[in-house]
Amino acid sequence: MNIKSRTNVRWLTQLALLVAILLVLNYTPLGYLQIGPLSASLLTVPVAIGAMTMGPTAGAILGAVFGATSFLQAVEGKSAMSAALFNASPAGTFVVCVVARVLMGLCAAWIFRGLCKVLPKQQKFCCFAGALSAPVLNTVFFMGFLVLFFYHIDYVQNLAQTLGADNVFMFIVLLVGIQAVVEWVICCLVAGAVTLPVRKFLKLN
Repeated sequence: MNIKSRTNVRWLTQLALLVAILLVLNYTPLGYLQIGPLSASLLTVPVAIGAMTMGPTAGAILGAVFGATSFLQAVEGKSAMSAALFNASPAGTFVVCVVARVLMGLCAAWIFRGLCKVLPKQQKFCCFAGALSAPVLNTVFFMGFLVLFFYHIDYVQNLAQTLGADNVFMFIVLLVGIQAVVEWVICCLVAGAVTLPVRKFLKLN
């Protein structure tokens, strides 16, 4: 087996492992950390790790897997919100669930690569900053598409009134709230801490 073949096998093996981890986190309580009344998702962690250790393609694929599981839950009507979105627009729901997560994985990898080029001697900072970018981008893309496609529907308008949101910006802030910040911190710490030694082991620069 030549070097290129070994590299491809290793890449596919790493990708398969991260996909498996992502699915386990999604379909078991392991993917959610209960902190008091809050439930913080860990699903962006494997996406961030793959994006930083394997590149944009892996980030996009892992983001697509994450998004596909979310879209499937919307199709099955696992929550009142996902059911309302899917009934209003299946295509819009696909964009919110899947396209947003693909963009998250892709952009997180690009941001990480850019940081490494600008700060080649600050690998630790790059790993933690890249890890932070994944959940932040997930929130930005998800909420951005949600507002774009669904802010006008009755369910979202009623939710905005319940939250006391007078405008789109306040709706986003009140809906994501502290939970989003908790998810950002967890992904930053966990994915950053894992990525740094993995990249050293794989001898990535």
